[in-house]
Amino acid sequence: LFIAGFTFVFVAVGGFIGWLGDLFMNYADPITRVLGGLTIVLGLAFMGVLPGFAREFRFHRLPRAGLAGAPLLGVLFGLGWTPCIGPTLAAVQTLAFIEGGAGRGMLLSLIYCVGLGLPFILASLVYRRALEAFTWLKRHTRTVTVVGGVMLVLVGLMMVTGLWTELTIVMQGWAVNFQTVI
Repeated sequence: LFIAGFTFVFVAVGGFIGWLGDLFMNYADPITRVLGGLTIVLGLAFMGVLPGFAREFRFHRLPRAGLAGAPLLGVLFGLGWTPCIGPTLAAVQTLAFIEGGAGRGMLLSLIYCVGLGLPFILASLVYRRALEAFTWLKRHTRTVTVVGGVMLVLVGLMMVTGLWTELTIVMQGWAVNFQTVI
């Protein structure tokens, strides 16, 4: 229910961003390049290279409604932790914008939420063992954020140079003739 709460927020935003992307489809190339530059900046911010971008804002009030409060807590997480997960989420929303279409934006956001939510589910299933993993992650936080930031910068560079668009076209070509076995 917690994951459903933040998924609702991110999928709604993804749908809106995708809808905007559909409106601006005629300007896709220059917008892709500008958003690629923004993705590079966000990747650098994620790595901690840019001062002042590491600020975070949190809600410190937890609902007391138990299980019924879990979706609300998820919504608050989605709204309150967006600056913390902002660079990666912004990259997903950038892709939603340049791909165009509310459905596409919602799908990309849903996939993002699956990736964000799976660690929560896995951690809840193996709580004791997860404490060891969290300790490892805490010790290696800098490495994880640098690797994530480098990946964002690489995607941004691909967008700025036009390679992202070319790669997308090639991959769409792979899927055109795809048929299911059944």
